[in-house]
Amino acid sequence: MTIEFNDVLAERCANQADGPVALTLRQKLLPVEGADSVIFPPTYAGVGYNIDKLSDGTKVATIDSVGAQANRMEPVFKAAATGQPENRLASLVPQVTITYGNMKSISILEAGHRLGDAIVRSTELMEDANRAFRIYLDADDASKIARLAPTSLVFGVWDSRDTQAKLPRIVQSVIRAWNIDELRRSAQYNPPVDYSELEVFSESEKQKAEGSTKSPLAQRGFVHVPATGEHGGIVVHGDIRRDVTVNLIALRRLRGESPMALRRYVLGLALVAATAPIDGFLRQGCLITPDPGAPGEWIAVGRDGVREPVGLNEHIAFALAQKAAQDFFGGVPPARSVNFDKARAKQDAAKKA
Repeated sequence: MTIEFNDVLAERCANQADGPVALTLRQKLLPVEGADSVIFPPTYAGVGYNIDKLSDGTKVATIDSVGAQANRMEPVFKAAATGQPENRLASLVPQVTITYGNMKSISILEAGHRLGDAIVRSTELMEDANRAFRIYLDADDASKIARLAPTSLVFGVWDSRDTQAKLPRIVQSVIRAWNIDELRRSAQYNPPVDYSELEVFSESEKQKAEGSTKSPLAQRGFVHVPATGEHGGIVVHGDIRRDVTVNLIALRRLRGESPMALRRYVLGLALVAATAPIDGFLRQGCLITPDPGAPGEWIAVGRDGVREPVGLNEHIAFALAQKAAQDFFGGVPPARSVNFDKARAKQDAAKKA
């Protein structure tokens, strides 16, 4: 039997100690080309693909890490650019834009370290952020962070370069592929003409440069360059699976002004982020969508481990978050724009780690 996710369950999740400890979603994904097609995982410095081998020989590849998923999910709250359709989710959080350079701008929702990011410390927001983190450390009060940058509570934040304040993620999402085989690929670049015949360089210089990717002529595209044994993607024999967890224990540990309203607000944002349709274009060669033949199901996990299906979707989540935002803020603050300050950035960059 599926439980309706209503105001009563939301209150249990946010504020009652005997409420569920987590909400989870296990979602099966498919490449747009089909289940047996090749997809490309991310590559990491020093290791290439992140592939783990289990004790039974099964190989598991990371398709999108927890951090990468958070960085994809957070901008769902960003206000639409001029000329684009309005994003109703933007009405749920304070919109803060940082302008820099020749009238360029970036939303704080795109800063990888959120309220603890260097871009924040390079603006007049620095004092507000520092004060919010110190109030959290001194008084266990997260409400100031919530009023300034609430997604820092949803996706976690660590002010590692300043106060050392650290808050865990409420929402965690990761995509893995199970039972995979790794492929390799090779390629050959052929210049359109023989530049040595055009006397751009000599025949001997051409022969010396060909085949060496470190050669300046090869790097500039003037000679033949082979690329062999490069990463060629993976074939997935098992499932590509997205696992989402909303940590309700971490949520209920939040304290501050109007703590019950604070927790309901953060829960609303967490559920909006977790239920929003994913952007499946993760990188070149990796475009994936939910499997319509195996729809994911939200589960409420009790303290005793009992698992109950929950009727939860993006529309329910938005309605909950909209009401919770009004209760917490009494009206979400208007959009704010601040300027990047080179002097602040230089001063911060000169500090010792």
